[in-house]
Amino acid sequence: MPNDSRPELITVNSEELQTQIRNLLPSQRGFGSELQASNVITPIIDLTTSAEGSGLPTYLQRAASFGSITSFDVVNATTTILNTTGFFEVNFFLTMSNTASLSGICTIDITDGSTSKQMFEMGFGASATTFEQGLFHQFIVFLAAGHSLSVTSASTAPRIAGFSRQLATGDGTLVQPNGFPL
Repeated sequence: MPNDSRPELITVNSEELQTQIRNLLPSQRGFGSELQASNVITPIIDLTTSAEGSGLPTYLQRAASFGSITSFDVVNATTTILNTTGFFEVNFFLTMSNTASLSGICTIDITDGSTSKQMFEMGFGASATTFEQGLFHQFIVFLAAGHSLSVTSASTAPRIAGFSRQLATGDGTLVQPNGFPL
């Protein structure tokens, strides 16, 4: 009786896969010219730092540190808070003080230099009743080349203060908190 369960080797002609192998495994550059696939079950060993346990978990990688945050505090002005490519986390606290003569609006806008798109807006009108109100918010934004993020407080009544921290560069390389590792 013939045994048809012999392993098969098939040549894989994919420049994309070959490039990825060369980039992920630099020590393999120059060895062989073709990738091959097999129908044999082969155990996989994950050699990444995440599998090893030495990689920093994502929630810790997002930590703020003294050297990695940029603070902002905007009252009655428009301020560009980010204009570098990459991924950023923005945390802010908006306070509004209302009196009979004060009203205001606060916005956060992303722009490409010619067109703005509003990401956040909060406003209120003048009132006979004086009040103060606060709101905390955070978000993650990606800025491509030529894009910027600005904060506007349209009077002395709203104040928006907070900080931003770069999480990753434009190509997705994670940015560790300043001072890490010790």
